[in-house]
Amino acid sequence: MAKGKVAVALSGGVDSSAAALLLKEAAYEVIGIHMRLWDSPHSDYQAHRAENICRILGIPCHQVDLQKEFELCVVEYFCREYRQGRTPNPCVACNQHIKFGFLLDKALSLGADYLATGHYARVEHSRDGYRLLKAVDTSRDQSYFLYNLTQEKLGHVLFPLAEHSRDEVKQMAKQAGLPTAARSSQDICFISQKNYGAFLSQRFPGTPGDIVDTRGKQLGQHRGIAFYTIGQRHGLGLASAKPLYVIRIEPESNRIVLGHEKELYSQKLAAQKLNWISGKAPREPITVKAKIRYKSKEAEASLFFRNGSVDVHFAQPQKAVTPGQAIVFYNMDEVLGGGIIY
Repeated sequence: MAKGKVAVALSGGVDSSAAALLLKEAAYEVIGIHMRLWDSPHSDYQAHRAENICRILGIPCHQVDLQKEFELCVVEYFCREYRQGRTPNPCVACNQHIKFGFLLDKALSLGADYLATGHYARVEHSRDGYRLLKAVDTSRDQSYFLYNLTQEKLGHVLFPLAEHSRDEVKQMAKQAGLPTAARSSQDICFISQKNYGAFLSQRFPGTPGDIVDTRGKQLGQHRGIAFYTIGQRHGLGLASAKPLYVIRIEPESNRIVLGHEKELYSQKLAAQKLNWISGKAPREPITVKAKIRYKSKEAEASLFFRNGSVDVHFAQPQKAVTPGQAIVFYNMDEVLGGGIIY
C-alpha cells in the first residue's frame, strides 16, 4: 500500500532523480514534475532528461511552464536588486516563490500529498510543529536557501536526500541506470558561465558615476553600480599601491566607495523581510549562529528585534557584509529563520 502520493521536482540532475528513486523504493506513489523556467537549448535538454528519468523509473511525467512566473519573481528581482546597488540571491527567491510556491501548488492540484526535491536538508516533525534542519552531509547542506519555508509548506515537503551523502546519491543513481553527469546546481540557471555583467547589460543600460575613496576623493569612473558588489577587488579599472576593495555602494549618489581590506569588516548589520520557521518571531533578544552568505562560516551573533526588522551584533567582525544577501539564523542544526540584509 502506497504511503501517499508525492510529486518529485525533476530538474534532470542526479539529486532529484535519486530523490524520486528513493521515494519509489519507499512505497510512495511517485510522479515526476519538471518546471520549464527559461527558453534555451539547455532548458530543452533538461526537459528531455526529466522525461528520460521518468521513463527509467516507470513514473508519470508532468511538464509545467513557469517561465512568466520565473521572469517576474526571480529574473526581474535579480535585475532590480543589482540596479539598486544590492547583491541578490536568486536561488533563495526561486525556492520561496517558484519551487515552494507555484510548483507546490501545482503538485497539490495534481492530487499529490507532498512535493519532494533533491535539496540536502531535513524536515523533522515534533510536538511543536515542523523543524527545518541541516542535512547529514553538511558539506552539501542547502538549508540556507530554504529559510523562507513555513509550517504549512513544511507539512507538504519531503527531502529524501536528507540522510545521504553526495557520493551515496551518485552511486545509487548509477546502480539504477539513471544519468549521473550534469551541470553543477550551484550555477544560476538563467545565466551561462556566470556572466552577470553581460546579462545585466542586455536588460538595462549602466549609468556611469564616480569611484571615490572613504574621504570622498575621486579615484575614477564606474560603468554603473549594477556591475559591482561589496568586497569586489578586480575589474575596478584602477591602479593602486595597495589592494582596494568595494566597501560601499551608494545608489542615491551613484557612487562606488573603495577602501582597504580592513574596512570591509563589520560587527553589526540590520535585516528585514524576516521569516521564522516556527511561525513565531522571538520576543526577546537571542543568541544564534548566523551565516551572511551561503559559502560563509557560521558566526555567533546576538539578535535584537525592532519594528519587524532585526539588528544583528556579531561576536567577531564579519567580512564583506552585503546588502541584498540573505542572512540565516541557526541553533545547532536547526534553521530558526532568516531575512535580507539591508
